[in-house]
Amino acid sequence: MDPAIHRGQLSPSEVYRRFARTEAHGSSKVYEDWAENIAEDPAVLDLLASLPRPKRQPNLVFAAARIHGAEGSYASFRGTLLGRWNAIRPTILARSTQTNEAARCAVLLPFLAALPQPLALIEVGASAGLCLLPDRYSYRYTAGQNAPRYDAGPRLDPAAGPSGVVIECGTGPGITVPDALPRVAWRAGIDLAPVDVRDPAATDWLEALIWPEHHERRDRLRAALDIARRDPPRVVAGDLNQALPALAAEAPADATLVVFHTAVLAYLEAGARADFVDLVRGLPGHWISNEGRGVVPLPSPGARPADTEGATQDGRFVVAVDGVPRALADPHGRCVVGLPAS
Repeated sequence: MDPAIHRGQLSPSEVYRRFARTEAHGSSKVYEDWAENIAEDPAVLDLLASLPRPKRQPNLVFAAARIHGAEGSYASFRGTLLGRWNAIRPTILARSTQTNEAARCAVLLPFLAALPQPLALIEVGASAGLCLLPDRYSYRYTAGQNAPRYDAGPRLDPAAGPSGVVIECGTGPGITVPDALPRVAWRAGIDLAPVDVRDPAATDWLEALIWPEHHERRDRLRAALDIARRDPPRVVAGDLNQALPALAAEAPADATLVVFHTAVLAYLEAGARADFVDLVRGLPGHWISNEGRGVVPLPSPGARPADTEGATQDGRFVVAVDGVPRALADPHGRCVVGLPAS
């Protein structure tokens, strides 16, 4: 994820052109088409330019348009946006991008399981808290960095038995698949606007944030929400830099504290990202980040530019543990490959 896209730091035309080519390409033909056309459409660009810069991000605008009736073609999107702007604009201003992809747990799991157990988990930018439940999902890992086959590889299940959510993940060299799921003794999250898993309007918004062709992700979201509703994870409202110290102080002393986040820091200003890194590194325990290349100002002397500064624009995230890059991962959790030790 490129902060320049998601913070609106470029002109609207360049935001959408870059989104089409670096994020939507190969993942969503619909969003790639919409974004490429927007970049050349003065009427739509004028509307987007009227929004505050952080609200111009494609994921947010596209989800709001779809909530109000936009469908697959660019003509449908354009007609909906121009015809219903007085309804769409307030939705954009009131909402935020809170994609809550449970499959991202699969790329975090090998690193969580390798830490001293049990764990006390804190997720910043937790949305509905679905990634706070890694021990409540089943996993199937298979060798290979492409999309795995459903019937391939060993399967990990919760202690209580197979889960209604089975997350499939391809693995590359340098990734050790754990023998068992991590043991979670305590969990909590932080979000500016926590999503109530029992609120249909809130969960409808989560569905709208899933890209049109990603039907498997939509099914997984619904199944993960069913699991979360049985015992909703605690997510406190607040700014991550302000709320984290007090929440971390609540974690039980006999569990390993792990602060983690995925696809969150790109939405923060550079100064706030740097403040967060300083804050989290001062806490006891461990820190796991899963963000786009160059998003996290990694303080480790072992961090290499090719891993962290966008030298290779292939869309993968960097998974880092305590500031050290350890893996490259698909943004939606479909595969993970280890990085060689520096």
